[in-house]
Amino acid sequence: MLELILFILLLVSFALLYFFFSKYSQLKTEFEELAFSKRSQSVKYGKLTEQWIPFSDQFPFSPDSFHFLGNPVDGVAFTDSSVIFCEFKTNKSKLSEKQKKIKELIKQKKVEWFEMNLKN
Repeated sequence: MLELILFILLLVSFALLYFFFSKYSQLKTEFEELAFSKRSQSVKYGKLTEQWIPFSDQFPFSPDSFHFLGNPVDGVAFTDSSVIFCEFKTNKSKLSEKQKKIKELIKQKKVEWFEMNLKN
């Protein structure tokens, strides 16, 4: 009789473990999907926002002087005396490694002009 009770307790324990593990797996999947969705929305918000920043009062250059690139930097502003590469960040976003490299190349004045004339 004791063996039967132990067997039933063991069986119930395994059933509970299986139930809790499956619920844990389900919640983990839902959490990961929610986290991905949040990151995706943040990226979409950032991409939408960067389109409008040149028209804001905070943008120090004329919106007419700004030309949107999108990638790897958001754009370029042209003034009478300079060419300014612009990157806009929202919330906690940071420069990517590629953007950091571009920034460093610009600071080192490793910027060139290339012109190509095509003849028919």
